Amino acid sequence: MNKIVVEGLKYKYPLSDTLALDDLSFQVKEGEFIGIIGKNSAGKSTLCQALVGLVPHFYKGAYGGKVFIDGLEVKNQTIADISLKVGMVFQNPFTQVTGSKMTVYEEIAFGLENIGIPRSEMIARIDYVLDLLKIEQVKDQNPFDLSGGQMQRMAIASIIAMKPDILVLDEPTSQLDPAGSEEVFQAIQSLSKQGITIILAEHKMEKVALYCHRVLLLDDGKMVDINTPGKIFSRGDLEQHGVAAPVYTRVCKELGVRKAGTSEFPVTLAEAESVLRGRKI
Repeated sequence: MNKIVVEGLKYKYPLSDTLALDDLSFQVKEGEFIGIIGKNSAGKSTLCQALVGLVPHFYKGAYGGKVFIDGLEVKNQTIADISLKVGMVFQNPFTQVTGSKMTVYEEIAFGLENIGIPRSEMIARIDYVLDLLKIEQVKDQNPFDLSGGQMQRMAIASIIAMKPDILVLDEPTSQLDPAGSEEVFQAIQSLSKQGITIILAEHKMEKVALYCHRVLLLDDGKMVDINTPGKIFSRGDLEQHGVAAPVYTRVCKELGVRKAGTSEFPVTLAEAESVLRGRKI
């Protein structure tokens, strides 16, 4: 079942002469974990915003094509209606902090209060996401006293607590150290395994290769390809689109080592170890 359908999506920001999104068409099945990659200004953030209705409802401009969420066309829905199905985590967590709550616990509860979740269920949801994102120890702190990494995990927790069917994340680990990034990716993977559809714009290719089911490659607003991590990162023209393959893939390319029986290079550490085991280097 397709959870997201994009048909001929085009978008141009006001006062811009070029399309930020240029005729994109693809589908995403329920429970899929899709990575969006591309150089800066490729259109990753704009696509994320189109999937949650900020384009065209908030960011005005020239808009064409169609985006469907669960069969409902985004253009014909309000942002409030879309937010009941799709949650978005922005790159900068400051954009998601309300500023009206004194503790992390209250901040996470804010959205649940607004949609009338019963108190007992609210507590259960908050306790779950605090544990999932490893921020239970800061639940009584002021959100603005948190580190950047802790604040980002709080922002993610606030969205996950709303139980969206689809989670859109725009470079959610950009503020995190490697350990924090890994915790967030494992949490996102756990949500994917529970059936939540994940759309992730990310620059950390090793993480994309490890966790994503498919990868969408953008360049100058155009969709170059959408395929498995192995297919995408084995492309010979990847660097021409401003993207460096995972380090394991680059090493194996230099050595001319491909996965057995395929034209693909290894894209994860485990795959690289498997094909290199017993080989003299």
